Amino acid sequence: MSGHSRKKRSGGIIAALAAAALLVISIGAGTGSAAIAAAPANTELPKISGTPKVGQTLTASDGKWANAPTSFSYLWLRCQKNGNNCSTIPTATAKTYVLVAADEKQTIRVRVTATNADGSTPAESKQTGAIGAASGGGAGVPANTSAPTITGLAKVGQTLVATEGKWSNRPTGYTFAWQRCSSTDAASCVNIAGATKKNYTVTAALVGNRLRVTVTAKNAKGTASATSALTAVVAAVVKNQRPTIAILSTRFVGPTIFVRFRVCDDSRKNLTILATDSRPGVASYTRRFTTLVAPKPCGAYTRHWTPVARFRHGKVTVSLRARDKSGLTSLAARRTFNR
Repeated sequence: MSGHSRKKRSGGIIAALAAAALLVISIGAGTGSAAIAAAPANTELPKISGTPKVGQTLTASDGKWANAPTSFSYLWLRCQKNGNNCSTIPTATAKTYVLVAADEKQTIRVRVTATNADGSTPAESKQTGAIGAASGGGAGVPANTSAPTITGLAKVGQTLVATEGKWSNRPTGYTFAWQRCSSTDAASCVNIAGATKKNYTVTAALVGNRLRVTVTAKNAKGTASATSALTAVVAAVVKNQRPTIAILSTRFVGPTIFVRFRVCDDSRKNLTILATDSRPGVASYTRRFTTLVAPKPCGAYTRHWTPVARFRHGKVTVSLRARDKSGLTSLAARRTFNR
């Protein structure tokens, strides 16, 4: 083969390799521009802090995560001494957990689940040491064996009621401290000034937060505290709105008018329908009907009546209004006829 041919062939190979390299670079650049979906990835396990004794409160840390988690959830586990054969603890789904009598001589783990838009990933802490008995044994300070609870709706204007929970060592009295907490983080709870009774009425300032109660039991030996689980996020009271009404159809059968109409209302109770016949220069006439079935939130109904004599001829307007139990009345819906 001549030197010229070898040069030509070599030049062609180099050009082909260069084109392939450019194609690889181009593909790499194209794929690199797209974001890769990735669920959270744990880089440091959650940890548990607190004293491992019945009646004491344990607190979970979230651990450390890659891929920007947007929220965390918690599940506490009761395990054997070596940390194996774990079982979930019913209702123990807050960032904190009060150790109860059933935990004695067992160990505890917490499972933290991190979530972002691409998915969820769990990670478990190491187990605690073996859970000890309540301080002082049977003759010591009170020891909580079942956490306090809260009953009632977490809604503005509603009253919540705390139970003391269950305690050993015969408490002689209890005090209560209601706390405002972040909607996502129990570690952010702070006491509500003046909220120290067994009952607490939810105020508008708490909308968007959660609540919990700390109960402190006392006896001659001393005091101990335990905390309830968090309530649901406090909801605002939706202001009652007046009903709305619309006429769907009308027809006459002889002198009797049949009207079908649609009513919507947020009170979910029976409504009063005001049906008014009117014409210029003549006193109007109003009838009242009650819906037999409450709109939920809307309903269609049919009513009929025979107008009094002065409205059976000429131009007549029929107006319908709906009134709820609180007295709020809709705007009128009207139809005009020439009889």
